[in-house]
Amino acid sequence: MRVVIWVLVLFAVAAGGALFVSTNPGTVTVFWPPYRVDLSLNLVLLALVLGCVAVHLVLGTASTLSSLPAQARRWRALQRERAVQGHLVDALFSIAGGRFVRASESLMAADNLQRALMETDAVGRDRALQADTAFAAIHMLAAEAQHALQKHASRDQHLETALQALRRRRATDALDGLFLRATRWSLDDNDAAGARAWWEQLSQGAMRRAASLRLRFRTARLAGENLEALVTVRQLIKHKAFRGATGENISQALATELLRSPRDAQQLEQAWARLEPREKEAAPVALLAAQRLLELGGDGARSRAWLLPIWDAFLQTGTPLTADQQVRLVQTLESGFGQPDAVPDSVWLARIENAQMANPRNPLLQYLAGAMCLRMALWGKAEHFFKQASAGLQSVPLKREALSHLQRIQEQRARR
Repeated sequence: MRVVIWVLVLFAVAAGGALFVSTNPGTVTVFWPPYRVDLSLNLVLLALVLGCVAVHLVLGTASTLSSLPAQARRWRALQRERAVQGHLVDALFSIAGGRFVRASESLMAADNLQRALMETDAVGRDRALQADTAFAAIHMLAAEAQHALQKHASRDQHLETALQALRRRRATDALDGLFLRATRWSLDDNDAAGARAWWEQLSQGAMRRAASLRLRFRTARLAGENLEALVTVRQLIKHKAFRGATGENISQALATELLRSPRDAQQLEQAWARLEPREKEAAPVALLAAQRLLELGGDGARSRAWLLPIWDAFLQTGTPLTADQQVRLVQTLESGFGQPDAVPDSVWLARIENAQMANPRNPLLQYLAGAMCLRMALWGKAEHFFKQASAGLQSVPLKREALSHLQRIQEQRARR
């Protein structure tokens, strides 16, 4: 429709012009004494139009001719940019294929071309940032290749060159990527201090990303800092960086390592206070904490308080505790009851009695009830429970302990 309208307009203009020219009787007289020239108005108008067109063509031609050197420089710069991109692509595929020497050669050629491109200033000031970023990318890939070749001095030199190029333009995102790469290289060299130094130079936003948190976790593990590693794993779990229960398993393993390091009960309680509730309720963590507290001479009542969530889980139908964890729970509770200066805990006695009455055939509960009765000098009830437990226990250590308790009870009776 638009084309039809334009055609109609052109026809109208042409018809109007034809009518104007055919009926125009005007003349233009030019006096140049002693001469006089009479010209038709139509001819004068045509000459003016043709003159304007000629002047426009002459000026356009002159402008084009004067811009030819600049166009030639831009064309050469474009060719160099394409050559740099080609070398970069070759280097990327060479690094991916493990051909690091070939990658270094491609990057060296790209570096020479990029330096020449930046020195000629043919790219323009508005593209200087892009040129510096490409220059930094060349040297970052070169550092990657040198790192794979175990040439650390050359790697550090390329890394410093890339850093200088990015810092000139304050390219924060590119710098964060370079810092993460340098952190990974330090971790590959088992240099925890160097990895931490590079990681701490990240921007605040980059520090909260999952990729940087993974490197922080590896750095903390390499440095043996279990608490920092545990905090990092918690953040990674919030980022959903693990599949399934992997994150929870890692956090539990770190929590157990954190609880193994203290050398006295006070340090152990401080380490326990740093754990989150879900970590304290994990069976491996709570069992280890209670055992360590008893081994370090801590309060038995406190150890039982730590074990209370595990005890509740043990009493549930379809308990999530494994057989080994159930045995460890019973052994830890018995150790706490058997402390020389321990006062009989009536609350736990009631818990154990109620649990044993609710499930009278459970040999672990029978054994635990016998241990409590033995602690309170109830010899007859203790002997009864130990006899029942020894017949049904699957754990060899607990069965051996039950038989040992029975023998001691018999010896006690023989003395009387």
